[in-house]
Amino acid sequence: MLEELKKVLSKQLKVSPDKITLEAKIKDDLGADSLDILQLLMTMEEDYGIVIPDEELGTFSTVGDIVNFLDKNKK
Repeated sequence: MLEELKKVLSKQLKVSPDKITLEAKIKDDLGADSLDILQLLMTMEEDYGIVIPDEELGTFSTVGDIVNFLDKNKK
């Protein structure tokens, strides 16, 4: 799952895949802003056929948080 997410984040945020680790903070380390995060979540919903509840959005601070959510919820 991490490798798939690295591709999406790298393309969307224009960062090196090497910078994308489970511990990387989405905003601080990867430079994502609120719009970037929204676009990322919309892409994940579309790609993985899941719905990410609004209350979950605030819980994603690291790449690992997203990976854990996807692992638990993907179809």
